[in-house]
Amino acid sequence: MAFDIDIGFACQAGRKEHNEDFCAAMLPPGGQEDMGSIVAIADGVSTGGMGREAAQTTVTSLVRDYHSTPETWDTTVALDRIIGAQNAWLSGLNRSRQPAMGLTTLTALVLRGQSYTLAHVGDSRCYLLREGQTLRLTHDHVVNHPDMQHQLLRAVGLEDHLVVDYVQGDLQVGDTFVLLTDGVHGKLLERRLSACADLSVSTQDACERLVEAALAAGSDDNLTAMVVRVRGLLDPNWEDASRLAEALPMAPRLKVGDQLDGFVVTAPVADNGINLLYQVRDPATQTLYALKTLHPARAHDPGERAMLAHEAWLSRRMQSSRAADNLVGLHHSLPTRQPRSAYYLLYDWHGGETLQQMLDRSQRFAPGQAVQIAMQTLRVLGRMHRQGVIHRDIKPANLHQGDDGVLRVLDLGVALSGREPESMRRLHAGTPSYVNPEQWGDAEAQQLPDARSDLFALGVTLYQLLAARLPYGEVLPYQVGRYYRDPTPPSRHNPEVPIWLDHVVQKAVAREQSQRFETAEEFLLALERGASRPLTVPPASALLQRDPTMVWKLLLGLSVLFNVLLIYWLLFLPT
Repeated sequence: MAFDIDIGFACQAGRKEHNEDFCAAMLPPGGQEDMGSIVAIADGVSTGGMGREAAQTTVTSLVRDYHSTPETWDTTVALDRIIGAQNAWLSGLNRSRQPAMGLTTLTALVLRGQSYTLAHVGDSRCYLLREGQTLRLTHDHVVNHPDMQHQLLRAVGLEDHLVVDYVQGDLQVGDTFVLLTDGVHGKLLERRLSACADLSVSTQDACERLVEAALAAGSDDNLTAMVVRVRGLLDPNWEDASRLAEALPMAPRLKVGDQLDGFVVTAPVADNGINLLYQVRDPATQTLYALKTLHPARAHDPGERAMLAHEAWLSRRMQSSRAADNLVGLHHSLPTRQPRSAYYLLYDWHGGETLQQMLDRSQRFAPGQAVQIAMQTLRVLGRMHRQGVIHRDIKPANLHQGDDGVLRVLDLGVALSGREPESMRRLHAGTPSYVNPEQWGDAEAQQLPDARSDLFALGVTLYQLLAARLPYGEVLPYQVGRYYRDPTPPSRHNPEVPIWLDHVVQKAVAREQSQRFETAEEFLLALERGASRPLTVPPASALLQRDPTMVWKLLLGLSVLFNVLLIYWLLFLPT
């Protein structure tokens, strides 16, 4: 289950001969817990007939098809697609019929992550009971006249184009949702609903009591009640993170001594024009944290907000994986216990240095030390890749050697998980000198990054640690011409590098994708075996492979030489 929830329902014909109400609930199948749970209630319209069929097919199709929609869709999009298809089918039956038949109301509730989404059409209702208060979430789509309140202005199947009301909000432990058809809420006062929030009363008993009370109050309609009680929540999901990023303003530019939500800024750390990173302190505990937010120039860019929200969601998700020990922990709730006044990410702070900082101060890495760094990184990447996560920006600046001896992979800002925005997936992210050649070139030949992209970037990093230079030199964006030659073995620049390690590194950064490692496990095994089972050196690339235009260059050279000889013969040789 995606939640610890308790669901009860009661559905009776009441004083009517036929019951045209219908309700259902569906918990997420195994592996789809992130999709959440869905409950729905409908009241078929008796006028014209087929009210029961309309209510049953509408609710059944919705709860059954919801978990078949892509997880990347927003909940409102998934509900709208399914409800729209059902409405198109029912309205198609009514184009030549008067009065219309097969009409129904619909109120559906999805509990997903730490939020709820409500879809509503007609005069069935949904109430939220929270902290002793009763909040009505729906609006009746009926004629605004005391004598005509039974006449619907909106219903599934009534018109070709259906407008559905959507309501979204955050969930809290203890929230109770009450869904009722008009046969119940038309005879009961809202204060009677407060008993549903009583934890000593089961949701099933609460539903039965509501139906019995409405029947005793004289209801002559069908009676249906559903009660959903939230008893526990899991971690926030992607939609929760995205909604929070849209709802809050971005943190302003800060300086040393400024305060934000109880934290005091102690030092600016980085500014890359997109994100700002600060070191902050909690005065109560003197604990240091890293605070990451958008640059003020990017604060109103919805794409950048979505990317930051994706990083927050992915960081939380990876904290429950085996890779968590080598990643930086993210705090969803603030340690200061203050409400958020702005949107930012709060990470744990770890003392130490990145590998790039070590390289910048000309620190040399012994081959054994560089191999250990690469092996630790490969173990993390292997775990991430098995989770379907591509880091996409492996480089010395994103590998941090902590004072506690732990190597950590930093910055999931451009990582791919399958839930990122489409614009982010197509973005040329990463540092050009560490990007594999297949990602450059025209749109048709260009490949999207995958696990092998991370392995190439790590190969470039390992080469840099050993040789203190890049295998293909500094590469500018789209500078495919940089890959005109095979890299020089690192031992040419550092005699301490053994031949077997030369071969491993050359395979990792080979020009041709087919010659490189395919998985992190294969790369790691080659390093673990070392000299005991050395790899063969990858064959040198053919001249035509390195430069497909070489044939034309040779022909041009021969043509120029022939023309020079011809001119010389015409000018200087006797006739």
